[in-house]
Amino acid sequence: MTAKFIAPLHRPVGSEDENWGFVILPKNISHQLPRRGRTTVSGEINGNEFIQTLEPDGKKSHWMRISQALQEASGVTYGDELSISIKPLDKEPDPEVPDDFQGALVNNSDAQKTWYATTPLARVDWIHWITSAKQPNTRKKRINDACGMLASGKKRVCCFDPSGFYSKALRAPEIAD
Repeated sequence: MTAKFIAPLHRPVGSEDENWGFVILPKNISHQLPRRGRTTVSGEINGNEFIQTLEPDGKKSHWMRISQALQEASGVTYGDELSISIKPLDKEPDPEVPDDFQGALVNNSDAQKTWYATTPLARVDWIHWITSAKQPNTRKKRINDACGMLASGKKRVCCFDPSGFYSKALRAPEIAD
């Protein structure tokens, strides 16, 4: 499934010192994707290829970060209408494990064993659950809880809505004026 759409490039609020932008996928395009949670796609903007993980926007769609390098290569700037084509990857890549969580897994062989027995999508959800914590203490607690659940053989994180629709923990950035 290759989907084509047009969407405006937005500047996120609070990104004055950074030069990344984002687009929000039309819901009809998002609904064609294999899941409401994080999904990695390959695609093109103005003939420039990319691989990017789409994030849930909390409104039953997805948003996509557009790096400064991709903006420059594609000749686009904030406010431009982008012509985008995307296709989900056949196999979801393994996610990058944050250092603090990786350290906790290394120190818990039972948790590490279950971690490597899970699917990449399950690992994405575990990491997203941990990294979506707003407070450092909450993040530490989630890392400890994750290690405990994994050590007990649990392969999927509980109580986490990967779409962000029900929990509102995940959403697209706010659009700057």
